[in-house]
Amino acid sequence: MRLNTMRRLDRWAGIPLCLLATLWVRCLDFIHGTRPIATDRKPRRVLFLELSEMGTTVIAEPAMRCVRDNLGAEIFFAIFARNVESLHLIDAVPRDHILTLRDDNLWVLFADSLRFLLWTRRNRIDAVLDLELFSRFSALLTGLSGAPIRIGFHRFHAEGLYRGSMLTHRVSYNGHIHMAKNFLAMAHALTATRPELPYAKIPIADHEIQVTPATIAPEEIDAVSCLIRQVYPDFERMRIVLLNPNSSEMLPQRRWPRENFKRLAQLLVRDRHDTLVLITGSVAERDEALWMEAQINHPRVRSLAGMHSLRALLPLYAISHALVTNDSGPAHFSALTPIRSIVLFGPETPALYASLGNTTSLTARLACSPCVTAANQKNSACDDPVCMRILTPERVLDAVRAALESATQPVMKLASPELQHSELV
Repeated sequence: MRLNTMRRLDRWAGIPLCLLATLWVRCLDFIHGTRPIATDRKPRRVLFLELSEMGTTVIAEPAMRCVRDNLGAEIFFAIFARNVESLHLIDAVPRDHILTLRDDNLWVLFADSLRFLLWTRRNRIDAVLDLELFSRFSALLTGLSGAPIRIGFHRFHAEGLYRGSMLTHRVSYNGHIHMAKNFLAMAHALTATRPELPYAKIPIADHEIQVTPATIAPEEIDAVSCLIRQVYPDFERMRIVLLNPNSSEMLPQRRWPRENFKRLAQLLVRDRHDTLVLITGSVAERDEALWMEAQINHPRVRSLAGMHSLRALLPLYAISHALVTNDSGPAHFSALTPIRSIVLFGPETPALYASLGNTTSLTARLACSPCVTAANQKNSACDDPVCMRILTPERVLDAVRAALESATQPVMKLASPELQHSELV
């Protein structure tokens, strides 16, 4: 289903449905004696609901770890089927605890929504954390899940973000702290000793949002090494710089111009004789990556797009020295490994979405940026993303140089990543 169609449905059908669902849920809560703000239950089976963005699964990992460690709860997860591979990367949820929903068309989505409501009851889910930013669809799933504890972002006095009143724990969305801390605020709401309005009235330190490094098997390293040898046999003596030129269709304004990626690759191989540039991407992105390889026409610039799985990115990152990427899923996947990522921000802000790993965030910080927020459901009116074009290849080259100069040889043993500060152009 097209993104704009989903947005229209969420608005025009979502608002009246959330009103009707609120009346229904309140009646059930009254009958069952559920208090509006529950603090006397210790949940044992906790569902995280995050549907639409792949990188958010990594950002949510500290919150899942918090719930598991502090409550000893079983973790469940619901996500769109097209994004489920990203959830497997963090290895935080057993596969039989994951429900996928298809969004191919309205009828399939409706059928899978009914399946979701049956699944939550069959698994006796007693708490749901809705990680979506003011989505009415996720609010309906949360409210009708049958769980006695329902946690999510509430609009309070904000205009235009109505999605009913079905939450038992209303968390204040804070656009001035990282999303991982926003998600941790939801996790802490589960352990609050008294009712709070809003949740959660606690400080959250940076060390609390470090992600758990991925476990990468030696055979995975061997497999990705064989893959690289197909395009560049003598790669072991090289410093590998990865380029991810693509981002999701949800926000095409996040893309750095492909001519800039092309120029950066040319500068990289000219700058150092021991640099190997590899272009990554999905099968759908293969043609564009091959076009870039052909345009550059250099033996040390090669495309791997379409040749690797999503999981293979982790061992690829583990044996590489630097990654240059738009603000997209790979920026967050890289946090599971020691690789230095250089992430290019424009319509979004690193204050909210910086990678939780070994990273440098580059942003121009124009007066109009960030132009996508929770208030507009990430629907930017921008038709000319100057914020991305203004990040020059030469500026990005400086960041890659710094990464290569400080990098040691990649090792399989992964260390806990450190959250780095953003840099301004």
